[in-house]
Amino acid sequence: MKRSFVLAFAAAALMAALAPGASASELALVIKEYDLPTPNGRPHDPARSADGALWYTAQRANKLGRLDPATGDIREFPLKTPESGPHGLVADATGDIWFTANYAGYIGKLDPKTGGVTEYKIPEPRARDPHTPVFDRQGILWFTVQEGNFIGRLDPQTGAMRLKPVPTANAVPYGIVLGADGMLYFCEFGSNKVGRVDPATMAVTEYVLPASGARPRRIAAAADGLIYYTDYARGYLGRLDPKTGKVEEWPSPGGPRSRPYGIAVAPDGVVWYSESGVEPNTIVRFDPKTRDFAREDIPSGGGTVRNLVATPDFKLYLACSGVNKVAIVQLR
Repeated sequence: MKRSFVLAFAAAALMAALAPGASASELALVIKEYDLPTPNGRPHDPARSADGALWYTAQRANKLGRLDPATGDIREFPLKTPESGPHGLVADATGDIWFTANYAGYIGKLDPKTGGVTEYKIPEPRARDPHTPVFDRQGILWFTVQEGNFIGRLDPQTGAMRLKPVPTANAVPYGIVLGADGMLYFCEFGSNKVGRVDPATMAVTEYVLPASGARPRRIAAAADGLIYYTDYARGYLGRLDPKTGKVEEWPSPGGPRSRPYGIAVAPDGVVWYSESGVEPNTIVRFDPKTRDFAREDIPSGGGTVRNLVATPDFKLYLACSGVNKVAIVQLR
């Protein structure tokens, strides 16, 4: 990453070092992990398709993978461009899997029926590292471009692509999510800001977080319109009300070096995220009604859970990067 960002991150971590962690009770979650067939594949992000399957990007193996939760069977799909570096992924309504090729500067679509991959090359050379994708209500695919500092838009019907620069220089657009209001919200990991994109105009609004050392990395939307994010640098869970701009935050149970990362909101509004800076990594529950925390260790250690997905049937899908596994967490 850029030197300025590294220095800012180090300063933020130092400032957070004196902050205590929140108290947390112990959970009793059922966490089932699955070894992936390709060694050292580095599963990066998970996704859920309409049939309930767990999909993942195997970044170093240059593959996408599918786990059938009913049988435990895993099938992997190789990509046609070497060293594509698949990063984020999302399923569309027809069952196709869309992914960002973080090393090769394109958006890809996998047809699981045939294994065929369609590539949509990003026309702007500076937008070389697409990061996280998400669909809006009209079926348009949006994505962040990390070091290129763009928000992108791809129309799956026409293949037309547009890019919007983020107003803040070196913002490092990272996680992105569709809000309950139909807007797109994204983390500016290189700054203390959360961005909002209007899908109709591509206009970007930025919300400045109160702590100058905040570095939001992943983001999740609740049904009530509130936006939750993990402050990776300071070890906090944050919440933004887009209507008022009000921000609340809570220290993560693992403390200032806990590095909260992947985050999701379950159907009942409970927030779940993983602490990647503690060993073993944890699964943390935050109840917005009581503001209580609880947590559970990941059996394998996790090796950095970069992203997670909450399913309609109260499960979490995890990609455990450093231990070459994916996992399913039963919440109920």
